[in-house]
Amino acid sequence: MTYSPQDGFPYYLDLAGNSDCQTLFASTTTLSFLETISEEKSIFWYAPGKWSIKQVVGHIVDHERIKMNRAFWLSRNQQLQLWGYDQEALVQNARFDEQTFQELLTDYKNVRKASHSFVCSLSTEQLQINGKAKDQEVSLSDFLRTIIGHELHHINIIKEKYL
Repeated sequence: MTYSPQDGFPYYLDLAGNSDCQTLFASTTTLSFLETISEEKSIFWYAPGKWSIKQVVGHIVDHERIKMNRAFWLSRNQQLQLWGYDQEALVQNARFDEQTFQELLTDYKNVRKASHSFVCSLSTEQLQINGKAKDQEVSLSDFLRTIIGHELHHINIIKEKYL
């Protein structure tokens, strides 16, 4: 079955594929791709009201930070209702376009390194803990995989609409 972005978790899981979490968070494919984008191109947006490439990268990093915090709580078997967030407000209140693209990529690398370290610390049992995210019950493993799926969704948009 093919999913669309409106399908949320199933769509992001589909994009992440069947790789294990450690492999997904160790991948440097996204970083290698982003490093090919120039500073000049990074301020481009493909239509009025859309984010610049810098803002998309900043959003990817923000999303990972938020989701990894949630993953931490789930890994400790804390059954919290995981709240949503307003991505537009977060991007509007950030200063992504004021930073250099290299600064944003450094932030991306640092956040990914911390995420990878956390993922590597998890046991098989922890990865199987289930929790609720929105109205869906998901395992920690699937929850983590959606972080990568979300990233891949935005990278695909950059490739299709920005470059």
